[in-house]
Amino acid sequence: GLFVTDYFTRTPRKLSPFRSFASIELFHFHIPEDTVIAVWNLITFKEQGGTFGDQCPDRSITVYFRSGAPSVINPLHTHFPRDTAVPGSFTLTLTWTLPNRTTGVFNVTSPLPGDWFLAAHLPKDEGKISVKGLYEECQYLFQPQLIVQRLVNIAVLYPGHVTEQSMAPHNRSCLYKVFVPSYTSRVLVEVLQCHGAEGCPLWLRVRAKAPPLHNSTTLDCREHAPCQLAQDLPFWQHWYYVLVEKHPGVPGTVSFQVTVQLTDCSRPSLARPPFLPSSASMNMPHSFGSAGGLVLGDSPPPTSPNDTKHPVPISVTSHAGERCWPVRPTLRNELDTFSVHFYIFFGPNVSVPPDRPAVFVINLLPVLDSGGVLNLELRLNVSSLCGENVTVFGCLNHEVPLTSGDNTSVTCETESLAGFLLSVNATASLSRLRIPYPQTGSWYLSLRSLCATDHGFEPCTNVTAEVYLRAYLSPCINDCGIYGQCKLLRTNNYLYAACECKAGWNGWGCTDNTEAFSYGFQLLSTLLLCLSNVMFVPPVAIAVRSHYLLEAAVYIFTMFFSTFYHACDQPGIVVFCIMEYDVLQFCDFLGSLMSVWVTVIAMARLQPIVKQASVLYLLGAMLLSMALQMDRHGLWNLLGPSLFALGIMAVAWTARTIRRRHCYPPTWKRWAFYLCPGALIAAAAVLLYAFVETEENYFYIHSIWHLLIAGSVGFLLPPRAKPSRRLGPLPRRKGCGYQLCINEQEELGLVDPAVASINSICTS
Repeated sequence: GLFVTDYFTRTPRKLSPFRSFASIELFHFHIPEDTVIAVWNLITFKEQGGTFGDQCPDRSITVYFRSGAPSVINPLHTHFPRDTAVPGSFTLTLTWTLPNRTTGVFNVTSPLPGDWFLAAHLPKDEGKISVKGLYEECQYLFQPQLIVQRLVNIAVLYPGHVTEQSMAPHNRSCLYKVFVPSYTSRVLVEVLQCHGAEGCPLWLRVRAKAPPLHNSTTLDCREHAPCQLAQDLPFWQHWYYVLVEKHPGVPGTVSFQVTVQLTDCSRPSLARPPFLPSSASMNMPHSFGSAGGLVLGDSPPPTSPNDTKHPVPISVTSHAGERCWPVRPTLRNELDTFSVHFYIFFGPNVSVPPDRPAVFVINLLPVLDSGGVLNLELRLNVSSLCGENVTVFGCLNHEVPLTSGDNTSVTCETESLAGFLLSVNATASLSRLRIPYPQTGSWYLSLRSLCATDHGFEPCTNVTAEVYLRAYLSPCINDCGIYGQCKLLRTNNYLYAACECKAGWNGWGCTDNTEAFSYGFQLLSTLLLCLSNVMFVPPVAIAVRSHYLLEAAVYIFTMFFSTFYHACDQPGIVVFCIMEYDVLQFCDFLGSLMSVWVTVIAMARLQPIVKQASVLYLLGAMLLSMALQMDRHGLWNLLGPSLFALGIMAVAWTARTIRRRHCYPPTWKRWAFYLCPGALIAAAAVLLYAFVETEENYFYIHSIWHLLIAGSVGFLLPPRAKPSRRLGPLPRRKGCGYQLCINEQEELGLVDPAVASINSICTS
């Protein structure tokens, strides 16, 4: 055949250590139909500071592959919530072959067409809290590329027609495909008139959705005459691929005929006619009450004029389980993103008769619905059983309803199908099923009532069970509970939802409490983070005593908002918020930086120049507000204002030292008992904050940070400024009247009125 190669790539993305599914990087691909091979080229490289990260450590990268929906991964081996089905996926771990680059290849032969999803992440780290900008972090970038090779012009088989074929000696196989419409219970592929050098040296292989593989359903035509291969309960609305393969080493040309017959389950005694009118393509039953009131599915594609086909007689024997029952549709009601309810006509209470199953269909839209959770709930009305020991079984299957031929079967699996089993009875009247990231398409629910006896289950007589059925799509499982947050995430144009857990809880629905924080631990951490701010009370008292009222006001502001910010920032249930979280965070960060700013400016002793000091205070508040609005977690938000204020203090101290010709501050006691201890305490606080703090020790390391910073302020705040001895109080006349005092030196614009003599003119 003719092959066409397609190439797809995605933009490199930075990988993160795994914490929850919200921390993974998801990539979405689409594989076209008739693809015979798909090759993923997985490129990973390191970066550090804009260059190749040769010095970065090697960290393994795990990649997950799944068709139809994102992978449901569990690398931490946590517990899933109850009644949750976990679909499987392929997993690949990449190791490094070069210092800064590695490449992995993942081949899939005859992949399923449609959506494919790749998820990648780094291993879980120790949870260190690093200051942004302190050092160049190692970044691990991941870029997947997809190369697909697909066949074009595959021959199409039409039900009830014969296709003649001659396989030349240099050819190994011939590939065909046939479309299977809805309400088809059986696909029968037959090889006729096979002539070769050694009888019929052919293998017959059949597979749904994609070309057959070596492990697909296979029949050796040498050993079976006639050469017929049947597929019961085929997938509806899909292509089935037929591969006729010649035995190796067979000389000469092999000629044969291929025909396909489809059994219509709405009329089990008849095969599907080769041609249908266009009005027969409606997928809707005429009546919900009768078993035979079904119309046929979609008509087959039009016949190609180049193929040689001959009609064959329609004669198919009825098999067990070929009869299908009315499929009741559901009404889709979209409330929000991944919030969809499926309502049943004449529901939600469903009557399950004893003689036939009740079948319902739930249609999930491609791409749009695969990023949520499909929820199904069955509740049995015990009063409708009339005292009988009735059990209602439900089978949820993808793309085809599974109704077993015998009346006592309670399984939801066949050789080629696997579904989900639910059951309710008088003892356990409620059953739930959750499927995270379900595959899109049609999901069929078959309900069957059976009565329990000493010999197993048997059909009930004259008992119609009533079941409350609820089906809906939700973003997360139980909205992630009280210890999690359901996040809506996006990768390019694909939306999906995932839980982000807190307070030590883990799992897909934040229900795994193996490492959860107890209530006492949560209360203790909250009290430590909040009450440690009381350490600002001594600096406030010292500032008020030294007449640093502006500094005292800033310390009070910091103490107040730091207390309530940490009360609102807790991950557990011990949370108290007096304002919006963003407002409290901004005020806490602003108060912390303003405390550093006003303390250093106060140490510079700019009080005699009152106007300049006020300008610096106001300028610092405006610049810090701007910087925090740009980036609250940046390193230079803390270092920038601190270094600028320290520079002003250094200039002021140096000027005083030069003018007085003596070191400033002048006394050794000030250096030994105040400045040096205060500087050491502040340095220890910064080191703890930058290098020691992690997510596990945050509550007590950050509390120590509060204590040390507040304590350093008490040491570093300068004493009260002594009044100048050269300026005495101006004389004031006793009695009534007023004094108008004019300082002639100030009026003349002299800079230092303390040195010059002051002549004041006072008039009454």
